[in-house]
Amino acid sequence: MHAWPASEVPALPGQGRDLEIHDTATGALVTLAPGPVARIYVCGITPYDATHMGHAATYNAFDLVQRVWLDTKRQVHYVQNVTDVDDPLLERAERDGLDWAELAERETALFREDMTALRMLPPRHYIGAVEAIPGIVPLVERLRDAGAAYDLDGDVYFSVDSDPHFGAVSGLDAAAMRLLSAERGGDPDRPGKKNPLDPLLWMSARDGEPCWDGRSLGPGRPGWHIECVAIALDHLGMGFDVQGGGSDLAFPHHEMGASHAQVLTGEFPMAKAYVHAGMVALHGEKMSKSKGNLVFVSTLRRDGVDPAAIRLALLAHHYRSDWEWTDQVLRDAQDRLERWRAAVSRPDGPPAEALVEEIRAALAHDLDSPAALDAVDRWVARQQDEGGTDAGAPGVVSRAVDALLGVAL
Repeated sequence: MHAWPASEVPALPGQGRDLEIHDTATGALVTLAPGPVARIYVCGITPYDATHMGHAATYNAFDLVQRVWLDTKRQVHYVQNVTDVDDPLLERAERDGLDWAELAERETALFREDMTALRMLPPRHYIGAVEAIPGIVPLVERLRDAGAAYDLDGDVYFSVDSDPHFGAVSGLDAAAMRLLSAERGGDPDRPGKKNPLDPLLWMSARDGEPCWDGRSLGPGRPGWHIECVAIALDHLGMGFDVQGGGSDLAFPHHEMGASHAQVLTGEFPMAKAYVHAGMVALHGEKMSKSKGNLVFVSTLRRDGVDPAAIRLALLAHHYRSDWEWTDQVLRDAQDRLERWRAAVSRPDGPPAEALVEEIRAALAHDLDSPAALDAVDRWVARQQDEGGTDAGAPGVVSRAVDALLGVAL
């Protein structure tokens, strides 16, 4: 599977700072100082609908991570998956009378268009669950051979008790885990499981559903968590720098994936930091495909909204915060974009070197994009109030906003 084209990232004078970011597993800020190549895995979409604002906010957060790392002169090895076979996708395809593979391909293509329009830097590897199946099957077999997985009526489950570190990502107790498991795709009440929290590794073939050769597992398809584990281990290895996604992935998805990987490799942890973006609401409720309360990037683009304004609307909220999308949020972003573009089109302005460092400092401190926007606002206001004599300043501001915030002025 191919990703989307990369927009050019302008070079800036000087060098950025190491990123300090909130780690869900420890509940604290941690400073990430990768080697020459920084490694990040971000969980991708299940393509039965394309990019809504909650998706966009999540991928914007991890785009900022990449930009901070690139500003430190590191290379970035970014991997993202597409869950292009899963129950919700199959259910939507049946509801709409569509072929599930065609639906997945159509929505993935629209997602790529949205990411391109929003200037999100693409992953180096963009991998679909279906294409990863040949690598998933041997991992499930290894877990079963090691006694960390078991058969149940033809399906294969992972035993969470096989990982002494289980629970280290989310820090939740068993009762909270069971509740969230039921809400987020698990089956804690299925009879016969050794532990109600045990997740599915391999689902045996069901009538009318797609299936693949599982070798000793029999025909079927993979569970959700093992898919990302196989892709991450194949392309990044253990101990990569950031595992990212929305806050609703901390449990069960990232918790289970970490346990799978740790049992498979005998190493801990799977990732040095687990980083989660907040949820975006509409009309008082979290945007959800199941509820249908969604604002799509593609719809806004079709309505003529500048993608740069959409991105500024996202940047106006700290990535870890839960917030609500409103018409006013968009209007504020459009007004800001207009002010900024007017400012960088002027022939001169106040010196901009200090502003570049302010943006760098804000983003290096837990991706504080609202503080970065405020810094640019102050420079624009100073230019309007005082003018300036530095003919190069508007160009420096434009390049910095593009390179560090992903907004083309």
